Amino acid sequence: MRNLKRVLLGVVILLLVLSVLAFVLENQQSVSLLFLGWAGPQLPVSVVMVLALLIGMLVGPILGWFLGRSSRGSRKRLV
Repeated sequence: MRNLKRVLLGVVILLLVLSVLAFVLENQQSVSLLFLGWAGPQLPVSVVMVLALLIGMLVGPILGWFLGRSSRGSRKRLV
């Protein structure tokens, strides 16, 4: 049973890696983003998407922690 879980986990990770690799290989067109007058460098679409994902994965938990912390403080004041 333990070996079956390891094999299934390995298969899921392998499929995830293959899908990311296919995404990167299929999206090699270069784009330049323009935001508030600032033009970014020419990067492949896949790099822009992966950077946006990673930034979102960092910002989301930080905002959740910050908002959760402030709501806990307001709950303490009510009690």
